[in-house]
Amino acid sequence: MRSALYVPGNRPELFAKALAGQADVVLIDLEDAVPMRDKETARREATSWLRSVPAHRGRIWVRVNAGDLGDDDLAAVAPCGPAAVCLAKTESAQRVRAAAAILGRYEPDAQTVRLCPLLETAAAIYAAREIAMAPRVLRLQIGEADLCADTGISPGDDERELLTARSQVVLAAAAAGIAAPLAPVRTDFRDLDALRVSTLALQRIGFRGRACVHPAQVPVVNEVFTPTRADLDRARALVTGFDAAASGVMVDDTGRMVDSAVIRRARRLLER
Repeated sequence: MRSALYVPGNRPELFAKALAGQADVVLIDLEDAVPMRDKETARREATSWLRSVPAHRGRIWVRVNAGDLGDDDLAAVAPCGPAAVCLAKTESAQRVRAAAAILGRYEPDAQTVRLCPLLETAAAIYAAREIAMAPRVLRLQIGEADLCADTGISPGDDERELLTARSQVVLAAAAAGIAAPLAPVRTDFRDLDALRVSTLALQRIGFRGRACVHPAQVPVVNEVFTPTRADLDRARALVTGFDAAASGVMVDDTGRMVDSAVIRRARRLLER
């Protein structure tokens, strides 16, 4: 999954349009995008729509609120069988286990709804590995607007101030053996050149997808996280040559030594 497009839960007229677009996942948002007065309406609209599109639920996630309101959201959406639920403001593995227990009580089939904890505080970043290892976790997501508010970080144009937190989340996911994390949204949806630069930087440090707040961002994010034909051809050639080599090491056509670590990366690329 390369891209996830957030859609406000109180804007049901946008749901089908988003599903027909280029985003790999439509992420119905019951949290920040929805005013408190509209929370109940958004929950009703989201669950009603999920029931109406059973063939597409593999592409639909729902972001639920934190706390008791989030528990109510979980109980409401679980019977509709979204592919995953994004847990806002997750700070501990205990929160993930509690969410998993609620899903277990209400989902139509055992263990079908996965979890994507959203890490938005310093406490969440430090607990990232334990959170990643909790039940049902598919991948992590980092929420940087709240993280910056929590920590006082003020990112510059190159966003290097966030490198430590971003890298910690990538390492936590890898250590837990789950999918690489989903990169944070970029709220300036008009500057697509800056989006590309930022997304490439995130891809280089190990993110393998990004959340979007506007449909215009989706093609850029998809392109960055889609291997090129040249990348795939090179990976296939490396794997084929390495498998044929008897020594466990080889030299590629540029004169570079290729060992098992390089081949592991090539195989992962082909798997994606």
